[in-house]
Amino acid sequence: MEDLTKALSASFSVSQDYNCTSAPHPRLAQYKSKYSVLEQGERRRRFLDFQKTKRLNYVNHARRLAAGDWTAGDIDDEEDEEAAEANAKPQGPQEDAEHEDMEIQQRAKLPKHYANQLMLSEWLVEVPTELETDWLLVVCPVGKRSLVIASKGSTAAYTKSGYCVNRFPSVLPGGNRHNSAIGKDYTILDCIFSEVDRTYYILDVMCWRGHPVYDCSTEFRFFWLRSKMEEECGLSEITKHNAFRFVSLQNATCTKESIWQALSKEYTFSVDGLLFYHKETHYTPGSTPLVAWLKPYMMGDILGMEVPQCPLTHKPEYAQHQLQQILTHKKVHSDVQPAEQNGQYELEHLSTPSDKETHSHQKQKDTRMEL
Repeated sequence: MEDLTKALSASFSVSQDYNCTSAPHPRLAQYKSKYSVLEQGERRRRFLDFQKTKRLNYVNHARRLAAGDWTAGDIDDEEDEEAAEANAKPQGPQEDAEHEDMEIQQRAKLPKHYANQLMLSEWLVEVPTELETDWLLVVCPVGKRSLVIASKGSTAAYTKSGYCVNRFPSVLPGGNRHNSAIGKDYTILDCIFSEVDRTYYILDVMCWRGHPVYDCSTEFRFFWLRSKMEEECGLSEITKHNAFRFVSLQNATCTKESIWQALSKEYTFSVDGLLFYHKETHYTPGSTPLVAWLKPYMMGDILGMEVPQCPLTHKPEYAQHQLQQILTHKKVHSDVQPAEQNGQYELEHLSTPSDKETHSHQKQKDTRMEL
């Protein structure tokens, strides 16, 4: 029985998203994940093969996001919901009351059309052998991940969960009533919003002036974004027609020299971490092994390279506390506790403790020392 218990606990997983960044890095502090390094590499290969055969109508998808027109795609969804409601028909007065409460909760669910439209990363577990030649890195600021859609003379910002949290004018194509050509111009961007800087830092582009680039390589999308940003005037300034700054994040190759420069460079924003993009990956909504994530202080240990001694590579005090969180998280739980879906880019759940948690942990540590 003891052997069976150990086997079950070793194979138990509460998430289907391998190496999800909402959980701690599985190799942090020499902790080994149950997912072998071969699995992440194999999934990368399969993702690349799959996107070669996948043919989706991104023109219609981008148009629907921009116009908010989902009538054609809602019929099947409504039929599925009606069937589910029929199967879950309540029995008796008590069940009626519970069903009403459940119905209210269901109506308060997250918006389905604008949710899960961003391409999300995994922790970098296996370092690809072709990292220097086939991957690009982007240094990311602290902020909230946002889906930005400029269309019909207005610009809207959505969280990863699909909530529209802001609507404002911008000089993005289609973003204000002075530059919108009767709905023909629309732009869709993947951004990180810094409330402190009043800036949307652009990570990626999915559509620019009505031309979708979902099924283009990362290398081309980054080039396209850079060239289009140079063509537009006033994006980096706050004006009457541009309520927030829009700044494109720079990318670099993943050579040791480039990584060293990226870590030792001074930035105008607070650095959260580094994203690694495979050059050939298309923009695919959802989690993908072709986009990887690391905190700056993990770079030396995970990549196995010498890093500069600087503030970014300094290990924080909570690094050891993270290991304890990892071990606790990997234990079998009777209830599943999902990561918070609050739109934060840094994905705090079991990743980086908040200042309050860090202070509480330090206070407990000091108390134990006094005892």
